[in-house]
Amino acid sequence: AKKEDKAKAIASSAKQKKKKWSKSKTREKVSNLVVFDKATYDKLLKEIPTAKLITPAVVSERLKVNGSLARRAIRELVNKGLVKSVANNHRQIICTRNATETKAAQ
Repeated sequence: AKKEDKAKAIASSAKQKKKKWSKSKTREKVSNLVVFDKATYDKLLKEIPTAKLITPAVVSERLKVNGSLARRAIRELVNKGLVKSVANNHRQIICTRNATETKAAQ
């Protein structure tokens, strides 16, 4: 009886379909700018200093620029005195708006 069961199992396993690879979800490719055009640069100077949290990810998302350009942009805003640096290490740059400017804007 055991030999018959084994033979049936072998025969049935050969009949089963071959396992398909699961189709992974592909992420949509974002086409971010690699250099500033005039409109985007103006938007940077106008909108970003009013944001409470300023990181390369936030700048990249809002202005549709790539990460390295976002880091450079933040560095420039800090040098111009438009935003204040909170934390800055080799991985992450975190800035916030200047408190004096927000009071003047209100």
